[in-house]
Amino acid sequence: SFTSLSPPRYRKHKMGNCLTSTVDEPEPTREGASAPITEKEVKAAQDAWAAGVVRVGKVYTDGGDFKAAGKEVLDDLYGFASGFAVLFKPTKAADQAIRLKESEAVSYFVTGHIPEDKGFAITPFTDVRFDNKGTLLLSDSATAMGEYYFADAGDGITKVEYTFQYRRAADGSLKIVVHHSSIPYKK
Repeated sequence: SFTSLSPPRYRKHKMGNCLTSTVDEPEPTREGASAPITEKEVKAAQDAWAAGVVRVGKVYTDGGDFKAAGKEVLDDLYGFASGFAVLFKPTKAADQAIRLKESEAVSYFVTGHIPEDKGFAITPFTDVRFDNKGTLLLSDSATAMGEYYFADAGDGITKVEYTFQYRRAADGSLKIVVHHSSIPYKK
């Protein structure tokens, strides 16, 4: 039999420039389910992603194994190695705009088997800064949307728009399961 559930309740929080919505889902938590994802964990995951992108570029500049460094970042931060399906839409991809396999994401990050890929993470960048415009914290996932800024070695700054969704892996860490980036529309 079906149980009637009340609709979810939304709470909005103002945190600096960020509007955060938390959904209080009516479904009960399963015994043994992991704790809900917090805003602090999302920020830490974003900081780890930014540091990972900068690190890959440094390994490349220093003549190291940047392809291994890029795969390590993807293994650590994306859901591929944790058994999650991942939806990845990188910024500078047209011929194969959507990437569903880790090898396709690695190709975008550090060059590889997809001809259009130039190695986004080997630019190199000296800093990446996230500016969340909103975060949805659900019982088993969190989705952040905003703009991030990439500083390159020549003091150039590139603004990109993003949506990242995170899920908690078995080890308790957050993993990216949706990554959509795009260059802002120009009038």
